Amino acid sequence: MTPTLVRQHPPRPGAVPRVDPRARARDWSEIQERMLVPLYEAVHERLDVGPATRLLGLGCGSGLALLMAAARGAAVTGVDTADDRLALARERLLPGERDAPARTGARIVHGSPVDTARADTPAYTVVTAFEPIGCLAGDAEGLVGLLTEAVPLAGRGAAVVLAGWGPPERCATASVLRVATELAEPLRGTGVWRPTDRDDLERVAARAGLRPDGSGRVACPFGYADADSAVRGLKSTGLFDPAITATDPAQVDKELAEALHPYQRPDGTVWMPNVFRYLVARTP
Repeated sequence: MTPTLVRQHPPRPGAVPRVDPRARARDWSEIQERMLVPLYEAVHERLDVGPATRLLGLGCGSGLALLMAAARGAAVTGVDTADDRLALARERLLPGERDAPARTGARIVHGSPVDTARADTPAYTVVTAFEPIGCLAGDAEGLVGLLTEAVPLAGRGAAVVLAGWGPPERCATASVLRVATELAEPLRGTGVWRPTDRDDLERVAARAGLRPDGSGRVACPFGYADADSAVRGLKSTGLFDPAITATDPAQVDKELAEALHPYQRPDGTVWMPNVFRYLVARTP
């Protein structure tokens, strides 16, 4: 949910920030990002990501998917515009850490895919866009733009992976995300949650000039130690930012906690089954 679970949208001109970006990024990396590990693993396994892979991660965020690919031997480059998440990605992947020698060659770039291009850089063999689309109005348009810039940097027939939410009836979190829509009703438009559509990924691939080459579904349950962690994790995705802007952070926390109540177990943990979908497409 690069990315995050959707890309963070900048505030409107003149708007007063109502979130702490640094705390938000930390909540994402420590609580929420790991929920998508089954998706990352399934894609890496399917594409046989390894030492021969040159991977470009679009919307790489705090870099967990890149770290997992690097652990398989891939040469990884991540790109994003979220400064606070990128700072965490650099901590994970760049030299200076005790285990850095195992991940030499990793690159983290602030900006757009074209900013990763260098004269001595071989073409990418895999491009990943793991930030799931299909739950925010307008999210597909941003992904098409990123892909349009990234495709020329990839080799012919390179794999391009797009990710999205599964059917709402298979995603328990969909009922919680509807709270974001109700609270953000005064804003309407881009950045507000919408139910996913089964053909979201295929439409994006077609607009980017890509050829579909298979797809899959992966169970990615959201599990939290307690309700407070669940609220912080879900807010870290950015999906509730329009609601925070339209109402009040305390009101959003209250409504979100109430929506999570049906998924809270007797021991206090929160568990929400979800299914995510991915599409493997190929460059011309």
